[in-house]
Amino acid sequence: MELNSLTAISPIDGRYRHQVQHLDDYFSEYALIRYRVLVEIEYFLFLNKKRFFPLDAATRKKLQTLPESFGLEDAQWIKDKEKVTNHDVKAVEYFLKDRLGADLEAVSEWIHFGLTSQDINNTAIPLLWKHAVEFEYLPGLLNLKRQLEVLAREWQDVPMLARTHGQPASPTRLGKEIMVFIERLENQVELLIQIPFSAKFGGATGNFNAHYVAFPSKDWVKLGNEFVEGTLGLQRQQYTTQIEHYDNLAAHFDAIKRINTILMDFCRDIWTYVSMDYFKQKTKKGEIGSSAMPHKVNPIDFENAEGNLGVASALFEHFATKLPISRLQRDLTDSTVLRNIGVPFAHTILALKSIEKGLDKLVLNQDKLRQDLDNNWAVVAEAIQTVLRRENYPKPYEALKDLTRGQAAISKEVIHIFIDGLKIPATLKKELKRITPHNYTGVTHK
Repeated sequence: MELNSLTAISPIDGRYRHQVQHLDDYFSEYALIRYRVLVEIEYFLFLNKKRFFPLDAATRKKLQTLPESFGLEDAQWIKDKEKVTNHDVKAVEYFLKDRLGADLEAVSEWIHFGLTSQDINNTAIPLLWKHAVEFEYLPGLLNLKRQLEVLAREWQDVPMLARTHGQPASPTRLGKEIMVFIERLENQVELLIQIPFSAKFGGATGNFNAHYVAFPSKDWVKLGNEFVEGTLGLQRQQYTTQIEHYDNLAAHFDAIKRINTILMDFCRDIWTYVSMDYFKQKTKKGEIGSSAMPHKVNPIDFENAEGNLGVASALFEHFATKLPISRLQRDLTDSTVLRNIGVPFAHTILALKSIEKGLDKLVLNQDKLRQDLDNNWAVVAEAIQTVLRRENYPKPYEALKDLTRGQAAISKEVIHIFIDGLKIPATLKKELKRITPHNYTGVTHK
């Protein structure tokens, strides 16, 4: 492990760095600077396209390629300039003016024309968030969902004792129980992708004051919409203060938090199935489950996922409730919060990876599942009393309740003796005897 990883304060940049280091393309200081440069350039070129000033083709091409070639040295130039300006976005403006050079000094003042820093931050951050969600989060979540779908198909006919309130209940099928989580994830992803990626772009207090006073004949609202939506692919908020509302960003956080809750529920269920011996876990040579107990193979992947999901959701909760609140037309509390959105995102990605890893280790222990079903014949009581209801048998529920409730051991033999004692046709007795904990699993869509 590198020294900087050993001395990192956050495990995201320390212990887990190798698993999430690719996220620095979206959430690092370097990434934020690069996205700011991208927005500034796109706005400058947009104004040129709208004939506010001339620009030769060579310069235009140079600027178009700058975001792709933008590197750490460029970002460091901006950070060094920030030490002088004490303003991060203004340092970006000076960087671009420097890159235009003295020959283009006549057009350099069109960089950041009419804007406040939040016009850049509130487009750059939504854009990097959009890319992170679309290129990292959704693919990771959909890959996990596909992995669950494979397991659901593989286990679709595996009967399993269900437990409600922790007690034996009507049997189910393992594949169907996996499908429960797949459906929940699908529903929440559908809600998530409906939430727009919103941006603010309208000057110091959202009214295009500077733009309008310079060019009162221009339709700046239309131009702002065209730039934000047509060029950046974001949705421009029409009435804002100096900053965006953050309501849709908060909705993203809430949606991911709900998905994290579903995944936490899943982790706890699988953890419990492992503890019940329904699953064994593949071992890897050299790995140690416990420093004291050599026999142990702990479900650590699901535990790690649960922990990371909890950290992520706690931060998302704070962000979702804090960011939409700002004093009057602006206070600065959103700035430091927004710089941390990569932290819960990274914890969420870590959780997805841990769940995938844990699922790969699972080995179904069908003997244990069969054993639990064989030991719980009382669960067919529901089936028997329901069929007897169909036949208008008097008080079948009460009869089965007296037989099964609170009894220590209800075996196949006990159930069949009960059936034989019923005053019903022989054909009906045969029907009832065909019901077992293994086949009383109902029906669901496949």
